[in-house]
Amino acid sequence: MASNSDSIFNLLSFLKRHPDQYKQLQTSYSNVIRLIIPDSVQISDQEIYFPDNKLMVNRMQTDFIAQHGDLLNHYQEKTKHPDLHFKDIWITTAHITHKNSYLLEISYE
Repeated sequence: MASNSDSIFNLLSFLKRHPDQYKQLQTSYSNVIRLIIPDSVQISDQEIYFPDNKLMVNRMQTDFIAQHGDLLNHYQEKTKHPDLHFKDIWITTAHITHKNSYLLEISYE
């Protein structure tokens, strides 16, 4: 599991400002948002957080959640249960090379 870094924060902030840079995918889970991002989007530490054709699961640290709560709430509003109180956040990422896309999934637990 990778340590939390500014890479995830920077990407989430960028996507909030540029909603045209991602597509939200349907999911059957009520506490999850799943995004597809073109791999032309620049991501720092891409090789760590978005490994080629593998999933990277990252449990966000408590201080990350506390520091970036407003940003995380922005994405939670896009889930089926935007008012769910969460304790943990898991971010799953991957680089899907044959689709030239990044996968980013946020799970609110």
